[in-house]
Amino acid sequence: MVKTPTQPITLEEFLKLPETKPSLEYIDGQIIQKPMPQGKHSAIQGEFVPAINNIVKPKRIARAFPELRCTFGRRSIVPDIVVFTWDRIPRDENGEIANTFALAPNWTIEILSPDQNQTKVTKNILHCLKYGTQMGWLIDPDEQTVFVYQPKQETTVFDEPDAPISVPSFINELQLNVRDLFAWLL
Repeated sequence: MVKTPTQPITLEEFLKLPETKPSLEYIDGQIIQKPMPQGKHSAIQGEFVPAINNIVKPKRIARAFPELRCTFGRRSIVPDIVVFTWDRIPRDENGEIANTFALAPNWTIEILSPDQNQTKVTKNILHCLKYGTQMGWLIDPDEQTVFVYQPKQETTVFDEPDAPISVPSFINELQLNVRDLFAWLL
């Protein structure tokens, strides 16, 4: 759902608005509400974040975050999962994780919901790549397909059950094929 304010709103004004469920995003001067996640989306997201963190967090390589607002390049988006390498995680004066992430993630992962526009989601992934993201995934549960985007490379489509899906180099220990990913739905 697109919400159009009666008066134009700036990114700075948008960031002062209270958070909502589902989240609002600020894209090209428009406020867009993400669709409410449904079962398949939630199942994949709920399994994927710990699967990533179990590999990278103990070694302080990176950390995965669900539904984290990232504001950069005059947009404020809330990807389904973002992964930041350890040295890029914003910290506050106490050394704790900051509340504000004003940078692109190293890896962005979107899980398509039935009512979600694939073009809008793809544009967000491409926006992330433009601002330094190493890899973007678009997971389509209904098609049991993963689209992998990398800067200045052709999109790779993974839909064969035994096909190992490409991951960013900082997490090459994560070995996941199409069958394993969608087995989270069983």
